[in-house]
Amino acid sequence: MRQSKRTLILDAAVQVVQREGIAAVTFDSVAAQAELTKGGLLYHFRSREALLEAVHEHLAQRWEDQLEQAAGTTVDRAGPQEKSAAYAAVCAASATRAELLLMVEAASDPILSAYGQDVQNRWVPSPESAELSQADLEDFVLRLAADGLWVHESLGGRPLDPRLRRQVAEHLIAALSGSHANGRPAD
Repeated sequence: MRQSKRTLILDAAVQVVQREGIAAVTFDSVAAQAELTKGGLLYHFRSREALLEAVHEHLAQRWEDQLEQAAGTTVDRAGPQEKSAAYAAVCAASATRAELLLMVEAASDPILSAYGQDVQNRWVPSPESAELSQADLEDFVLRLAADGLWVHESLGGRPLDPRLRRQVAEHLIAALSGSHANGRPAD
């Protein structure tokens, strides 16, 4: 399938962020990366801010697609344990520099942070109560561990042996899917 120009531009912007940081995202740098003219970018995005907002939306959609692929179904059809297990499976991959930089940028901007937060709320919403059952508390702690696995190496932690990373990810997935010996029956 042929990639749309818009997707090509967004992927190019992510590559610029990965290589040089967010400040390096200009129409010139993204056009060069995408091998398009600056006018071609301006046709799709009226401003740098619109481009960066679209990058956040693009990455959120990519994340949602990965979650659906890991779950083998859409969010509407997945049960709570399937959603949590898919989340852990996707978190088994390290974050990229671009993902982390864009996440930090979004943290102080409600419009930018809403894209990722909406995906997270659909797949693994935060507890609404401070009083959780033991099973819900365990699931929440395991999801936080999955987040930690995603960020660990990206923030300069010692790289995990790929076999250990896979073992940790499989443990989290099994525990969150209810197939781990944690005293809870699988749904």
